[in-house]
Amino acid sequence: MVENRAVEVAAAGHICLDIIPKFPEGIGKTIEEIMRPGKLVNVEAAAISTGGPVSNTGIGLSILGIEVEFITQVGDDYFGEAIISRLKKCGHSDGVRIAPGQHSSYTIAIAPPGIDRIFLHNPGTNNTFTSESFDTDFVKNAKIFHLGYPPLMRGLYANDGEELMKTFKKAKDAGATTSLDMSLPDPASESGKANWDLILKKTLPYVDIFLPSIEEAMFMNQPGRFFELKKQTGGAEILDLLKGSDYSQLAETFLSYGSRMVALKSAHRGWYFRTGSKEKIAGMGPGQPACVDCWADKEMWCPAFYVDKIASATGSGDSSIAGFLAAYLRGESMERCLQFANCVGSQNIRQLDALSGIKTWDETVAMVEANLPQNKLDPETPGWNWSADWRIWVHS
Repeated sequence: MVENRAVEVAAAGHICLDIIPKFPEGIGKTIEEIMRPGKLVNVEAAAISTGGPVSNTGIGLSILGIEVEFITQVGDDYFGEAIISRLKKCGHSDGVRIAPGQHSSYTIAIAPPGIDRIFLHNPGTNNTFTSESFDTDFVKNAKIFHLGYPPLMRGLYANDGEELMKTFKKAKDAGATTSLDMSLPDPASESGKANWDLILKKTLPYVDIFLPSIEEAMFMNQPGRFFELKKQTGGAEILDLLKGSDYSQLAETFLSYGSRMVALKSAHRGWYFRTGSKEKIAGMGPGQPACVDCWADKEMWCPAFYVDKIASATGSGDSSIAGFLAAYLRGESMERCLQFANCVGSQNIRQLDALSGIKTWDETVAMVEANLPQNKLDPETPGWNWSADWRIWVHS
């Protein structure tokens, strides 16, 4: 029997051990220049830490003062021991299941300065995590059940996402408010070939807060347009090609699938956020906003904080979710929650790893209230108006 304790978030899903070599400045301008076959690449000391949303979002929440229960799965190996040891220092690890005879997941992150990241990833026990991999009692203790990266967890996305749907139904039946983060699969992989639009249609009725990136959202709902835009950019990010109307259309679709709130994380373009009707918001459970009217039928876009030198974007989306949920659980307004999301995301990218840049709640509050510079943002769509008071775009 699980003890009754004041847990606010059950951080569930993907976990791995991250190994992140540090590349010296000036090593090269393109990945092809750096990683040529047969070339010895001299790097500096590696950062070794836990990774994935259970770690990045869960531990980030813990640093921000939120009580966390970790719900995930590791193997009975050295990497699994290291993962559990790390999680125990930051929250409750009783929800971590050890799978006998299986291997824990690990990732080697290749992140030279100024170049988008490449990940070498072994999914390990993430592939066998299902709705049967955790005890409902761990969820009953939490206000919010947050799960991340099902595209990297075969057991969840197989069979058109049957286990992903069951996992979120199980969390909702346990009484939690639910939150879902995604990841962008390799299009050529088994996950990349899954019918993600169908999976979302089955799962989102049990998801209160849906938190994909804009690229993940488009890949899953509009794959044809996604690949067309990718072709235009030569395979690079498509963020700067998208307008406010693109965001609105995707968010409206996901709300129609059943989700009550939709965020579209957008890296240097910040956080887009849209909510459903008053009736939807009022049905979110223990983690619903205290002021339902204040959160219903809103559409906002908060520009990212300006960062002059980016060390690495590893885990930046996870960290921004930690900032959002920490503010949300403290009863902050929607506008402030989006500022906190961007603030913690900006803390993350100043450091090579996913967690060492995250500051305490009080330090983060001070940063938000300092009105730090933001990146320029133009939704390029009629109906969007700039609120100078909140430093945020609002759609009317």
